Amino acid sequence: MSDLTFCKGSYPYFEINVIHVMVITDIDDKIIQRSLEQNISPTVLARMHEEEFKRDMQALRVLPPAVYMRVTDNIPQIVAFVERIIGNGHVYVTSQGNVYFDTQSIGDRYGKLVNLGGIVGEIILCNGNIHKHLFALVCSSVFGSQLDIHSGGIDLAFPHHENEIAQSEAYHQCEQWGNYFLHSGHLHLKGSVEKMSKSLKNYVTIKDFLESYTANEFRLFCLLTRYRSAIDYSDASMNEARSTLSTISAFCHTAQAYMQGHLQCQPIEEGILWERLSATQSSVRKALADDFDTPKAVNVIMSLIHHGNCQLQPATKNNGPRCPAVFGAMLSYVREIMAVFGVDLLDRKEVHDSSGVLNNVVEELVHFRSKVRKFALSVEDQASQNPQTGSEIQKRHPQPDRVPLLKVCDALRNNLAPLGVHIKVRFLPIRLSAAELLKENSWLLYKHGTL
Repeated sequence: MSDLTFCKGSYPYFEINVIHVMVITDIDDKIIQRSLEQNISPTVLARMHEEEFKRDMQALRVLPPAVYMRVTDNIPQIVAFVERIIGNGHVYVTSQGNVYFDTQSIGDRYGKLVNLGGIVGEIILCNGNIHKHLFALVCSSVFGSQLDIHSGGIDLAFPHHENEIAQSEAYHQCEQWGNYFLHSGHLHLKGSVEKMSKSLKNYVTIKDFLESYTANEFRLFCLLTRYRSAIDYSDASMNEARSTLSTISAFCHTAQAYMQGHLQCQPIEEGILWERLSATQSSVRKALADDFDTPKAVNVIMSLIHHGNCQLQPATKNNGPRCPAVFGAMLSYVREIMAVFGVDLLDRKEVHDSSGVLNNVVEELVHFRSKVRKFALSVEDQASQNPQTGSEIQKRHPQPDRVPLLKVCDALRNNLAPLGVHIKVRFLPIRLSAAELLKENSWLLYKHGTL
């Protein structure tokens, strides 16, 4: 459905405004044939698939273009485009009314994308037959006489995009219509030489995909391969992307914990981290300026995270001055650059199987509290004398050095309550021992969805 993508300018990362236009082919022989088979109009069929495409892109958090251009909405402009090329002397019309482009009319510029050197497209007219290298004219004109970036699948480079260049340069009478053509590699099921395609029925729907993986994980999956290269889809490749994202997220949480004073670490070599951060920012920018080398950029970012994790080693006590600023700068940069890639590290909705994870975490937390409280309630026997009878009385008292643990357990229970986690204590007859009491007295009420 999405046929062509045009951009005027470049990406915001390089501080240049972008005007993004997507052309949608909503009429062709296949659409007409399928509409006849389904007994609906071609327009309705095309709109159904267009809306499905847009929903899928939204689910993957792909930003929409500034405008969608449908072929059927631009028929008058296409006719005018053809008429002007005819007037410029670059095409001719057959007796059957077909319009053909004379590639030789633009010299040796035809074939520049695939380095054909202008050899193809020579006009050979013999008994009215047209040489096979000529093609039926397909029009596209969006940004006038010059286009910054044109993208599409690698299979469109020739002849589709090559023809667009020839037609547009003939129309505008210019030497170069498009500055950059970005051709993306195909997505394959691992082990298959054929690209994923609805026509081949070897694809995974976005809905089914998002039942197993997240939009963030899919973006990491794409980032780990050059956009020009074919990419194999498999559980193994998706798990690699998930692992990478997990490492990034874990670093962000750990760095934040350190900044908030919740994590005691060995002495931080702050100067080294500032140097690493500066070098990473420079290297990532160079990688993206080199034909969007995202695998190299991600590798550099992961190296920064590795060095950050090496410094965030827990220690039993703080052995030196704290350095939260450098981790704040690293955390901000990682979040910002991943946001440029469309990966939202702050999106809490993307926690994989979050409800099950939270339940397990809460249960483990309560279990840990119970064990600590059990230890704190262990008592020591103290003998005292009955003043009336003179006999010894055994009294059981909590050990003084463990009283703070009981207070911490109570504080944890009180602090979890506003978050929807309620730990109730069920008081049983005093004849039970402390161990028996702890075995029976703690139970959990967890209000789902409030954490």
